[in-house]
Amino acid sequence: MKVEQSAQSEEQATRTAIDKFNEAFNRHDADGLAAFLTDDTVFEDTSPAPDGRRVEGKAAVVEFWRGWFARNADARFEAEEVIVGGNRATVLWVYHKMRNGQPWHLRGVDVFTVRDGKVAAKLAYVKG
Repeated sequence: MKVEQSAQSEEQATRTAIDKFNEAFNRHDADGLAAFLTDDTVFEDTSPAPDGRRVEGKAAVVEFWRGWFARNADARFEAEEVIVGGNRATVLWVYHKMRNGQPWHLRGVDVFTVRDGKVAAKLAYVKG
């Protein structure tokens, strides 16, 4: 029973970290995101093709998002589904914004690793 409770506790901590990260993200709050990142966090962007850009370390990741938020002021991510197993989470999402005056969206997946209640890795993948 203790092992099961420990696994549930870890999964709950993972889900809480992901939810808080996503809330700060949708507020476009780069400083708020920093509170939910490990010092050695890693982010892998979806571009440039084929493998995306890898950004390492909290300061670099926060600066990446600060610039991204400035360039994408109307962007928001809608989590379609969050699947948690231990300290890992897979988030299926839809990214919404306006493009050329028209609503536009893109679907994708993030694979998160959480350590000590903070995001240690966010690896992003998109359709098309």
